[in-house]
Order: sequence, then structure tokens, then C-alpha cells
Amino acid sequence: MDGRLPGVDDGSPEQVICHVDMDCFYAACERLREPALEDEPLVVGMGYESGEAHGAVATASYEAREFGVESAMAISQALELLPRKVDAVDDPEIDPEAAGFYRTVDLDYYESVASEVKTILHDTADTVREVSIDEAYLDVTETVEWAAAAEFGQDLKDRIEEEVGVVASVGVAPTMSAAKIASDHDKPDGLVIVEPGEVRAFLAPLDVAEVHNVGPVTARELRSMGVETAGDLADADPERLEARFGERGREIWSYARGEDDRPVEPVGKPKSLSRESAFTEATDDGERKHERVQALAGDVAERARSKDALYQTIGIKVVTPPFDVHTRAESLPGPVEDADLVEEVALDLLTEFHDDEVRKVGVRVSNLDFSDAQQASLDGFEDASAGDAGTGRRENHSLGAFTERDDTRKGDDQDPEGQTSLGEFE
Repeated sequence: MDGRLPGVDDGSPEQVICHVDMDCFYAACERLREPALEDEPLVVGMGYESGEAHGAVATASYEAREFGVESAMAISQALELLPRKVDAVDDPEIDPEAAGFYRTVDLDYYESVASEVKTILHDTADTVREVSIDEAYLDVTETVEWAAAAEFGQDLKDRIEEEVGVVASVGVAPTMSAAKIASDHDKPDGLVIVEPGEVRAFLAPLDVAEVHNVGPVTARELRSMGVETAGDLADADPERLEARFGERGREIWSYARGEDDRPVEPVGKPKSLSRESAFTEATDDGERKHERVQALAGDVAERARSKDALYQTIGIKVVTPPFDVHTRAESLPGPVEDADLVEEVALDLLTEFHDDEVRKVGVRVSNLDFSDAQQASLDGFEDASAGDAGTGRRENHSLGAFTERDDTRKGDDQDPEGQTSLGEFE
């Protein structure tokens, strides 16, 4: 759905910022692996093991939320609200229609799916800020005009769903804080565009808890001051807010007014570069797999060259039915830039899967080096490959994913309807 709200010119910047937030990402990943879970109440738990009742909920599908299950809730409490369907088989007191499915968090698998989304985002925008495994900001000011913002957002959503199989909600706005709120505004599967001049009017009727950096605790304090909506916050006395909340008081006042001049900045240099491609149907055709990996290797090497990145590890990803993810990698004695070597190593790693049915393949270079140091000698790599176990070596690796959170999160409490990051549980 494309939501647009009218407003007046509020002086907001005209940069075009997109916030992408995957809907119930861990649950969506589990449904990729088990299509039968689609439309079923599904709870993914951190620390949960089948038959046990310890740990906490990492995410709950929208169907599970209808039973009152929320992220960060104790598994024991979730089970009281939504018993397991498997237990309903032997317990006549459990209504199978009021029971759901429970799955244990599988971070490696979720990261492999997230890496596919990440590849699309970096293909779409030159500037990407990854803030968690399931969300990122994109600055597309130089490539997307406001007249085409809705088309851009829909195309991005469609590509993620078609190529990866998971659903994203997208918000496009002239500020980071408004884009984040916009992506949450019409979940699930939402698309909301807030153009320059519309930001303050878009925010005004929203509950004050939806203002960026306002969590439940701050929201309660604001309500005690008579501030119920973002509009109320925007109209409040900033000095009174600063006296109550310190510098953050003036910050949330500015956000409520649509004032946010933060640029989208990547969190450090990328740790890896990858490209992936899915077959229309799983194939065991060795030539097709060879040609696809060959093309991906060329693309990845060109991306690394364009970013002035050397790489020390070359790897592949192979997905076999139903959705089993395999990664293999070769480590070099030092960083290099060599497109032919990327192709050679990737194809060599692929030979392990020559006879397997394959749904998707990918190529990655990692352990990136952006310094001006000379690249390692290829002779050294050849010698290492011939038998030096201390340098050239074949390893299993997880293809990179969204892993970092920053100050773009809500302020003082976990949002019970959002997805809780694994780092927060650990």
C-alpha cells in the first residue's frame, strides 16, 4: 500500500532516504525452510529447545500475536497463551485451532538469508547503513526523484520478495527518523512515502511513543506532562523538555517537528562483497551451475575493483532443496585483486556440488583490505594451495549479514511488537 499524507512545507531536507525493515524476519526465514508454516501461528525462541520451556521469544508471527505472544516474552508465558500443536496430539484439553508452532533460533541460517537481502540493497543504493540483521537505511538522493519514490519503493519490495522470498516494509522520507517511522506505519508489507513538506503533518497525529528515540518509559513520562501525540511534542516547550530529559528532550522535540539532518552513513567498511542468483527451478545441470557461478564471480570481482578492495578469502554459497545452505571458502596467504583467481577458486569449490540439485548459488570475497598495501604474490598462493596448511586453507563460512544496531533504535525500552535482536538476548 502506498500511503501519502498531505501537509505544508516544513523546511525538511529534500534528500531521499529509504528505510527497509523485514517483516517478522526470523519467522519469515523459518517459513522459507518450511512452507507448511505459512499463515500458521509461529514463535521463534532464543534459548528454546523442543520440549522445554525456558528462554524468551525472539519474534512472533502476526498470527501468534493475535494470541497475545510478543517478542521478549518468556517462552513459558508464550506457551500458556499459545500451546504447541505437537502437544495437542496427546492432550485433549488443548484446542489444535488455538495452538501454534515453535522453532529454535538458527542465526546462521537467518544470516544467510539476510545476506541475500543485503546484496540487493547494495545493488540498489551506493550508500547503505545496515543497522541490524533485518533493517537498513538507503540514501538514494542521487538516483531517485521524489516523483518516482513510490515506484522505487515498490520495485525494491518486489525484488526482495521475488529473489529472496521474504517480505519487507519500506518507508521513504527526507529524514532518517521519518523514514524509520514510515516503514513501521503500515506493517506488514507496507509502503509509505512521506515527501518533503509532509513530514510534520505525517507525524502530528501519531502516538508520542512512535516518535524516533521515544520508548515506552519516556512515552509514559511525556503523557504525565500532557504530551499524547507527536504533534503535542512538536508544540511543547523545548526548554521544559530539556529540563526533564536532558539533551534527548530537545532531540525528540526536533524529531517530532520533522527536523533531522543526520546523513545516512555506512557503519564502517564492508567486510565482504557478494552476489547470488537463484534458478527458476532446482537444477543438477553442471553446465548451468558452472556458467552461473562464472558470471557471479566476474560481477563480484568487478564490485571489489570498483571499491578499491583487495580480498583474502574467496567463497561460494550453494542452496540445495528444500532450503539447505552450504558455504565453502578458500583463504589466500594475503590480499589480492584478481578476477581470474576469483573465478578459478569459485569454480573449484563448486565441484563438490557437481551432481547435486541446486536452487541458488552465490560467490563472495571477504577479509577485505582497503589499504594501499601491495597485494600478495600469486606464487605464494599457489605454493600454499599445494600443501602449506598454515596459509591456503578451505573453510566453512557463513555469508555475511546485517549484524549491527546503532542509535537509530527506539530509545529506552524494547518494542514488544517488534523483533528482538539476538545480541540483546545474549
